[in-house]
Amino acid sequence: MKELFTTGEAAEICRVSQQTIIRCFDSGRLEGFRVPGSKFRRIPRQSLIKFMKDNRIPLDDLDSDKRKVLIVDDDPEIVELICDILEREGDFEVRTASSGYEAGIATREFRPDLILLDYMLPDVNGNVVCQTIRRKAEFENIRIIIVSGVVKQDEIDQLLKSGAEGFVKKPFTVSDLMEQVNGSLAAR
Repeated sequence: MKELFTTGEAAEICRVSQQTIIRCFDSGRLEGFRVPGSKFRRIPRQSLIKFMKDNRIPLDDLDSDKRKVLIVDDDPEIVELICDILEREGDFEVRTASSGYEAGIATREFRPDLILLDYMLPDVNGNVVCQTIRRKAEFENIRIIIVSGVVKQDEIDQLLKSGAEGFVKKPFTVSDLMEQVNGSLAAR
């Protein structure tokens, strides 16, 4: 169980911006200390719990060491396959969405570490989803991997420019998918 948190970790757990945590720390509403010889702040577990309770922030994310993955695909068979792979291969908390609209809501509520995003959704394409997520500072740490079978190389290049970190071509092997997932999460 983690006993000390950075302002970034506290922000992620509380589902607020890092700047909000820093302001609360600096104003004394969130207790902690500065690392000697630096400007970095650290927040003890009990202080974070007190802050969360005082501000009616759910404690759900405090003890979760699982990596959060949002799967966005309108093909239920692909969604089930990826869910099974993630369940078998690692310690992941998984949510799903079948449209760009649902992906937006799920991203805001679930705050995933990683989004596995189908390029061709019924209501929008992957470029739009990537660009929308990247416009929000609160989502800057979310990794995005495109999973699709109908994308040309120039479209892949555009997706990478739009904010995706990787691409997995359908059909994929378990090792191909997990290599991208683990690599993306390790870079986080």
